[in-house]
Amino acid sequence: MSEATLTSPHNKILVPIDFSPSSHAALDAAAELAQRFGAEIFLLHVIPAFPNVSIPDSITEAAIIEKARKEADSRFAVSEAALGAKGIKVTSSVEVGNDVAGSILEAIDRENADLLVITTHGLSGWYPQVFGSITEKIVRLAQCPLLLLRTPKPESSAKVPFGRSMEWW
Repeated sequence: MSEATLTSPHNKILVPIDFSPSSHAALDAAAELAQRFGAEIFLLHVIPAFPNVSIPDSITEAAIIEKARKEADSRFAVSEAALGAKGIKVTSSVEVGNDVAGSILEAIDRENADLLVITTHGLSGWYPQVFGSITEKIVRLAQCPLLLLRTPKPESSAKVPFGRSMEWW
């Protein structure tokens, strides 16, 4: 069977992007699958909303979110151009949500995604130790097939003598 005749039940691949090296690995894998099977890619970036965080009065929450949205849109424009050059149809969305995993799960349903491509580690920082991994929740709750890519855990910024890493919550 030649590559030109390969078909896939996956017509739309959703890729959550946090702009970490791990999420770029997920995008690379999704691009390869999309190119091989003629699927469309939907890129999703969720800006976490933290309503209980204190910020100076001179800075509004809306200004912080708008800056994050513009930065994400700018990065997505680069990704969309690169994927378009490969002949891959791509759309993207930047959303704001209190529950990143919930926002991703809602996007799967809303966009009728046939496949989710996600990695084991992103830019979560202390969040997974307190609330659980976003990927862990998605693996348990997603109602579509998913490709889970194991990626290296980001190095901790906390160091102990003799060069051993220590994880802090």
